[in-house]
Amino acid sequence: MANLEATQSPAPKVAVGGTRPARSRVVVRGTTKARLDFATILGAIGAFALIATAMILGGSPGAFIDLPAMLIVFGGTFLVTTISYTFGDVIRAQSVMLRAILYHVQHPRDAALRMLSLAEQARAKGPLGLQDQLDVLHYDRFLHKAVSLVVDGTPGDEVERILSREVDATSQRHLRSAGVLRRAGEVAPAMGLIGTLVGLVQMLGNLDDPSAIGPAMAVALLTTFYGAILANMVFLPLANKLDRNSGAEAMVKQIYAIGAASIGRQENPRRLELTFNTILPPGEQVKHFD
Repeated sequence: MANLEATQSPAPKVAVGGTRPARSRVVVRGTTKARLDFATILGAIGAFALIATAMILGGSPGAFIDLPAMLIVFGGTFLVTTISYTFGDVIRAQSVMLRAILYHVQHPRDAALRMLSLAEQARAKGPLGLQDQLDVLHYDRFLHKAVSLVVDGTPGDEVERILSREVDATSQRHLRSAGVLRRAGEVAPAMGLIGTLVGLVQMLGNLDDPSAIGPAMAVALLTTFYGAILANMVFLPLANKLDRNSGAEAMVKQIYAIGAASIGRQENPRRLELTFNTILPPGEQVKHFD
């Protein structure tokens, strides 16, 4: 074991000299700004553009606009969804929808490399040596909190418990918001069906008035159209994207929690690298010390 430690100890000293921190700073700069998810933007705009083009080529795009049908589907979907959740949950879900377009989630591999660089510095200078990094890490509240706990001398096991509880709480909030979107995706087609029945009743009740048959038929058909659009082109895709982003964010925070706990226990950074590679996908595993 003495020989093993002797071969490992020079690595942190080399990292302090400037080669390792330079690589870490490059990763930090890549996560300070929100990035656009062009897949979401392209998919949404492209899908709506195709439908709009079909309407225009049909020669009567105005026929697809009907106020009573919009009230039934849009208003009904919002109000019925609040029955399953609280009003606050529904409002928060609407704001969380922006997470599918603008997101701050970084790559798990970059997070692992960053934690290994911090672990090297802590190995060379001790946990208090990370205190000068706190100002640099302000861009990520969770990482800043993790390093702060280590600098404050919190035991490694306690650091892991505190951060794991926060990760679980954040994941639950995201799951609740995604659940609201999925519920809205279930309600929208149902409201469309209800609107169809309303339109058919109005049409059958006014068969003696030909001028009333057209508007009633428009309500019957357009409510189904609006419900299908909302469910399959807005709510359900955004719920799936939110789940995807939430899972990526949870993995990054898990890496931070494991790394901070390892630093708090003063473990060898090479062991931390092995731990990271057990949770990272095979194609994204890190080789920081090779």
